[in-house]
Amino acid sequence: MVVNKWNPDVAEMIEAGLGELVYRSNLIGSDRAVCNWGGGNTSMKTREVDFRGEEIDVLWVKGSGSDLASMKKENFTALKLADIEPLKEREEMNDADMVNYLSHCMLEPTHPRASIETLLHAFLPFKHVDHTHPDSIISLCCADNGRELANELFGQRFVWVPYIRPGFQLSKMIAEGVAQNPDAELVLMEKHGLVVWGDTAEESYHKTISVIQEAEAFIEEKRKSSDDIFGGKKYKSLPDVEERQRILSEIMPLIRGLVSDGERKMLVTYDDSDSILEFVNSYGANELSQVGAACPDHLVHTKRVPLFIDWTPESELTRLKEAISAGISAYQEEYVAYFERNAHQDDQMFEPSPRVVLIPGVGMINTGKSLANAQVSGALYTRAISVMRGTTALGNFVSLNEEESYEIEYWPLELYKLSLAPMESEFSRKVVFITGGAGGIGSETGRQFVEKGAHIVLADLNLEGAVRVASEINDKWGEGRALALKMDVTSEDEIQEAFAEVARTYGGVDVLVNNAGLATSSPFEETTLKEWQLNMDVLGTGYFLVAKEAFTLMKQQKTGGSMVFIGSKNSIYAGKNASAYSAVKAMEAHLARCIAAEGGEYGIRVNTVLPDAVLQGSAIWGSAWREERAAAYGIAPDQLEDHYKKRTTLGVNIYPTDIAESILFFASSKASKTTGCMLTVDGGVPAAFTR
Repeated sequence: MVVNKWNPDVAEMIEAGLGELVYRSNLIGSDRAVCNWGGGNTSMKTREVDFRGEEIDVLWVKGSGSDLASMKKENFTALKLADIEPLKEREEMNDADMVNYLSHCMLEPTHPRASIETLLHAFLPFKHVDHTHPDSIISLCCADNGRELANELFGQRFVWVPYIRPGFQLSKMIAEGVAQNPDAELVLMEKHGLVVWGDTAEESYHKTISVIQEAEAFIEEKRKSSDDIFGGKKYKSLPDVEERQRILSEIMPLIRGLVSDGERKMLVTYDDSDSILEFVNSYGANELSQVGAACPDHLVHTKRVPLFIDWTPESELTRLKEAISAGISAYQEEYVAYFERNAHQDDQMFEPSPRVVLIPGVGMINTGKSLANAQVSGALYTRAISVMRGTTALGNFVSLNEEESYEIEYWPLELYKLSLAPMESEFSRKVVFITGGAGGIGSETGRQFVEKGAHIVLADLNLEGAVRVASEINDKWGEGRALALKMDVTSEDEIQEAFAEVARTYGGVDVLVNNAGLATSSPFEETTLKEWQLNMDVLGTGYFLVAKEAFTLMKQQKTGGSMVFIGSKNSIYAGKNASAYSAVKAMEAHLARCIAAEGGEYGIRVNTVLPDAVLQGSAIWGSAWREERAAAYGIAPDQLEDHYKKRTTLGVNIYPTDIAESILFFASSKASKTTGCMLTVDGGVPAAFTR
């Protein structure tokens, strides 16, 4: 149930004017049962001083592309009401003219473009106006008998507006409806949402919440019984959570591969919360899910309908995989046909794959160009389920028809919001798995991948270190961009579980950086079997096990992939007093070439970087290895950096950033035709020149 979050003590401290609007907007957006992510809009009218020093009436309204929950002052736009006033006399105005006109009404040209529904706020004669998409209100507005029920609930207090796409005409209809009803306290927008107002920010907020609460109580009163929700329970959820997760880790890479197109890969998330399972397991889910979107604002992120997989949870996993493959293929064909039936000249089709996949017994799977986008699709469809839950207690669920849906999904004003997102980079839509992610090379590689758009996994025995790096990245680039995992590269079980968790988190892996390492140094005759085995376990078997799991996952996705092994100058140079390390590093480089030979037919490239003496940030060089190497050269440990610099032909030191850049090159499109290659990044050590 929606609760009133207004805090008088906090409100008292808020700066008058725009600060009030920010506080109210954030409160409204903080509850997604009140307003969708990215949807809804708020406004207030004030007196401001213009560039001439004269006081004028101003409308402050939400800027396009922002989200109420996180809005700041700079996300609002100020428009001169005197310039907008003449529009009330017009009979019609198209979208392009409206947007152009409003751009000339802005108080400051640096403000963001005003919301699509700016005129809704401007035409209403109230100081504070809130437009939201509450679950309970949309449940009422999406019921086939919604207007009659609204009359029963609200009496003469409401204005009902039939569905029309937001813009000039809808704004006039709302203003005229309110003007004609002196008892009006709210506007119900068919298949859309709610509008309320007040003389103060507090009054407007309280009105929003109280109207929603009235609708919630009304719906519960009308509900026959909890056993009848969505027609009752048809399927049982897989009772074992571990079994459900095992299935998800198997099907999510399959789905990711099927919904991805070349470089335009998708990330995949899942939700198996109780409310989702209640819906997907019901008798009514299949039919209800295909009626259409619960709100116009959902369409760009969820498409008109989800894909419902007709599968019985007791069936074999192979049956589910077959149903998913067939279902996605059929969905894509139907979406292309939908586009062709409705497209206008110059429309460019989005990817035809589903954004929402519903599976009885398992839950909901969502796709998007990033983790955040996939999560938005899931969050919005969660709201759609809540709406349908309410509507089915009132009557029959209705939605926008196909033409109305297309006109929203491909509406230039809605697409403008998407254009505000940052441009995609080289590794956008890619998932990078880095072993030794907490170390100098691993952490710097992760930072560079994220900076160029990737989502990364930092796997390391040192979980604390990996978490620290991941937290730093997520704080800067956004939650979910980095995932820290504890993983021992010598444990096949831990590796398999790590990749399964990555499959459940992102849907799969595109790039593997096989980087975990250690080093030991001993004269050959003093090299013990234990030392030899340690190097073999971590640098040989560890690289083999991790690469094998990544190879299997990449094949399952059928979207290619890239592996970069971090070898060493010692891979081709017979290092003195380092026979175990050097021998295994040589094996590592050849293992990479062997995998490259088999991976070509699947589009999987494998290359190796050969660094030397990367001391900065390295746990290896903070261990006994530094003393051992110094002893081998007959110098003091603090002379090592200078020693390595002097022995290179370029007279330089090698840093983690140098290695990271070479890794990103191999993983990038610039190296798309390169595999089985070794690249030395050692400042030029003649003894290690390849020949």
